[in-house]
Amino acid sequence: QVQLVESGGGLVQPGGSLKLSCAASGSIFSISFMGWYRQAPAKQSEWVAGLATDSMSTDDVTTYPDSVKGRFTISRDRAKNTVYLQMNNLQPEDTAVYFCRVRARPGGTTNDGDYWGQGTQVTVSS
Repeated sequence: QVQLVESGGGLVQPGGSLKLSCAASGSIFSISFMGWYRQAPAKQSEWVAGLATDSMSTDDVTTYPDSVKGRFTISRDRAKNTVYLQMNNLQPEDTAVYFCRVRARPGGTTNDGDYWGQGTQVTVSS
């Protein structure tokens, strides 16, 4: 099985920055996708960053919705199976619980599965 543990949320003033981490552990054969989503009160869940991986390539492809493009950056540490979300110029509308999602193939299996972190609260307020 694959477990995800998130960290890095908190309270920040408008214009500030936070960096979220999501570490994947367990028996992992491969990871094909890592992403971040957020859920604000009374709003639908929103995808905020994606990173497509290729085990045979050193290049990652990152994508973002317009709402965060230029402010958020997704990255990863392959050796640590950890994905990060650097968030700059945060605004009150970024307040939400942030979740990481990883599509991975556990060791000894032939199927990929989607795994989710427990969520971390990000609050942007003065």
